[in-house]
Amino acid sequence: GAEEDYVILQQPLDHIYLAATSAMALFNAIDSLDNITMTGTQASGWYIENAVKAMDDGKIKFAGKYSEPDYEMLVDEDCDLAIESTMILHTPKVQEMIETLGIPVFTDRSSYESQPLGRTEWIKLYGAMMNKEEEAKTFFDQQAQVIEKLKDFTNTEKTVAFFYINTSGSPVVRNPKDYISSMIEIAGGRNAFADLQDDSGKTSVAITMEEFYNTAADADYLIYNSSIDASVKSIDDLLAKESLMADFKAVKEGNVWVTDDSMYQHTDTIGELITDLNLMLTGGSEEDMTFLHKLS
Repeated sequence: GAEEDYVILQQPLDHIYLAATSAMALFNAIDSLDNITMTGTQASGWYIENAVKAMDDGKIKFAGKYSEPDYEMLVDEDCDLAIESTMILHTPKVQEMIETLGIPVFTDRSSYESQPLGRTEWIKLYGAMMNKEEEAKTFFDQQAQVIEKLKDFTNTEKTVAFFYINTSGSPVVRNPKDYISSMIEIAGGRNAFADLQDDSGKTSVAITMEEFYNTAADADYLIYNSSIDASVKSIDDLLAKESLMADFKAVKEGNVWVTDDSMYQHTDTIGELITDLNLMLTGGSEEDMTFLHKLS
């Protein structure tokens, strides 16, 4: 009678359609890529080496992006689970169609976690799905130890504005309760938008340029989120988007950075981004960083 209240998943789940890119690294960490046979990202869009190889070898097929899946392929490949990101909430008819085909849809909400470890802890859920709970627990405990060691960083009291500019020209910053904001604090910095008032529950918040200017003009560091918008390769590119930013302290002092395009896919190495942030804040070498690059 449980079917009345719950969606029952029958193991083994070995024909998964993975549209939530952040989950791939977690499946990889518990050696479960063989359970994924379809994905919503082309091989060229993956930064996880084993995922690229699996697609090149034909073990994982591209089955259409989350908003336009190849329904016929999902059926022909006997898809037993579709794992979606919260983007699926913007296309409810797609989810309805997948479920109409008898395929359960699971929504990964890891991006809504307020702590970086919370995002990685989703590996325990996927470990349960794959019947690899011990492997998932071991991996998570290792990451927890990494974060514990990083908590010894002394706070520099330097402010960091983490943002990108959307297609409408509006700055988009992180919710102060978001895991990225938490990473900045753990790394020894202060989120410039820590006092931002937003009750939407969204991880990213679009604000006016005036509000962004008033808050971030005096920030010690600017970090442009290149994993969302990869068009900014230099400070000139940034100023082309918004000339007012020439007045920003971080621009004048040359403390403008961009994230690596792959940042959001690496949910399995959260300690590395925190370490990068600390190196940035303390004048460390860019050569020792993984996910941050300084703009010139």
